[in-house]
Amino acid sequence: MKQKKVGIIGAGHVGAHVLCDLVNQGIADEVVLIDKDEDKAKCEAMDTNAAMAYMPHRVKVYAGDYDDIGDADVVVNASGNVELSISGNNRTDEMVFTVDVARQVAVSIRESGFNGILINISNPCDVITSILAEGTRLPRGHVFGTGTGLDTARLLSRLSIDSGIDANSITAFMMGEHGNAQFAPLSVVNFRGVSLEKMAEDNTRLNYDRDSISKAVIQDAWTVGGKKHCTEYGIAATAARMVRIVLNDERSIMPASAPLDGEYGEKKVFAGVPCLLGRNGIERVIELPLTDEEVAVFHECCDSIRKNMAAAEEM
Repeated sequence: MKQKKVGIIGAGHVGAHVLCDLVNQGIADEVVLIDKDEDKAKCEAMDTNAAMAYMPHRVKVYAGDYDDIGDADVVVNASGNVELSISGNNRTDEMVFTVDVARQVAVSIRESGFNGILINISNPCDVITSILAEGTRLPRGHVFGTGTGLDTARLLSRLSIDSGIDANSITAFMMGEHGNAQFAPLSVVNFRGVSLEKMAEDNTRLNYDRDSISKAVIQDAWTVGGKKHCTEYGIAATAARMVRIVLNDERSIMPASAPLDGEYGEKKVFAGVPCLLGRNGIERVIELPLTDEEVAVFHECCDSIRKNMAAAEEM
């Protein structure tokens, strides 16, 4: 049986937790950590290996360099500087650091001969994912970002608490920019086929409007980041889930920062949308039946991403 190999670029808060999730859940058989601080990567590997005796799975974990990811199935880019975004409550503030790093990472990945699936965590997610896709020259759909995946989890959590229904029985998505311009299309929220509007007839706590719940989900991220100076568990779990889907070819629908080519009337932009994920990365963008108002808001989100892309091109 072929061993499942994953590379993680960036051994900071998020990268280390992605490693922990991959090992604890037995998602990968082999994980290589790459960081500009080689000692940090080595120590994360050592610490994980020390814990392995008490973990349910045995995974080969070690620090390496780009030559070690040429034969990897999946690579997760977690390079970044979260403090830059937390201080101003805006993920685009990380651009001054991550844009240049992403360009260097893309070249290193390409030169390694890597031909698998690349998942990006670094912020601003949609912009950096686009840069990585262009720089690595991997096939379309083989590069995508966590995008609004974690934000969707936060939305599901709020809906679950207010409805008293398990989050796994709710379908809902955050869409658009992974940042302050994202939104929740409430017209497509349903509880195993029962619309949010219908559920709200018997539960007044579900009488949301799009702006209020979108802002609440966005604020949740800044509340966590502002108090602990990073967000790590949720985004790491999001990335690990994506890795599992790809490695096992689960063909599951999950929000991701994806390249659009006509879907929702948008082209030449990466944005957060529900996608069918599998062995080949993004196998299809799922087009939800949004209202005209929601489509207009989505276009505004994409315009915000393009504005950030233009700023990145000048860096």
